[in-house]
Amino acid sequence: MKYALITGASGGIGASIAQQLARDGYGLFLHYNKNKERIETLKTELVNVCVTAVQADLSEVDGVDSLLAQIDRPIDVLIHNCGNSYYGLITDMSDECVKRMVQLHVTSPVLLTKKLLPAMIRKKSGNIVVISSIWGLTGASCEVVYSMVKGGQNAFVKALAKELAPSGIRVNAVAPGAIRTEMLQLFSDEELQSIAQDIPLGRIGEPNEVAKTVSFLLSEAASYITGQIISVNGGWYC
Repeated sequence: MKYALITGASGGIGASIAQQLARDGYGLFLHYNKNKERIETLKTELVNVCVTAVQADLSEVDGVDSLLAQIDRPIDVLIHNCGNSYYGLITDMSDECVKRMVQLHVTSPVLLTKKLLPAMIRKKSGNIVVISSIWGLTGASCEVVYSMVKGGQNAFVKALAKELAPSGIRVNAVAPGAIRTEMLQLFSDEELQSIAQDIPLGRIGEPNEVAKTVSFLLSEAASYITGQIISVNGGWYC
């Protein structure tokens, strides 16, 4: 059996990825920070699946070591999904918030990848998928730091894919647009309707549409795909 580690598995997209990879036959390590109740519920939904919950705050400098201390076997698939956003002017954002955003979205994923890579390289096999964002490609006013760290993730994917290709390890990213998750809860129904009208497909995306894209990238059907940022956004390019 192959094992996948999904960071941020208690969120809408993370939980959907967990459900999809369970259907694909993976054993799962499901990371969370605070939402233990959601992870426990998710575990009950994943019947006949080897599931281990791991808790760590990846916005803290010791978060990666704390997470890795709970992993008891080599990881075949690493899904970097953990993240949060900050909506507001950059001048209103505290220095501490900036540091935590960079730690959560850039530093921790890089360090976690670095520490899990030796086992993948020895096997000459592995898959890494980063859940990025449309804002990492286009940038967004009032989400400047979020756009910056997501852009950093995209650059990480492109560079790492080149470095790891000779070792048989593929690295890709999925860049969702507007997806029906907790991140959209700060918008009113009217605002969401307006966003949907701007999207060529005319609707907000669903978490399972991101999860199915991840499943594809991990499959043999994507065996010649690496270093790519796959947009799942209904044609919405801002």
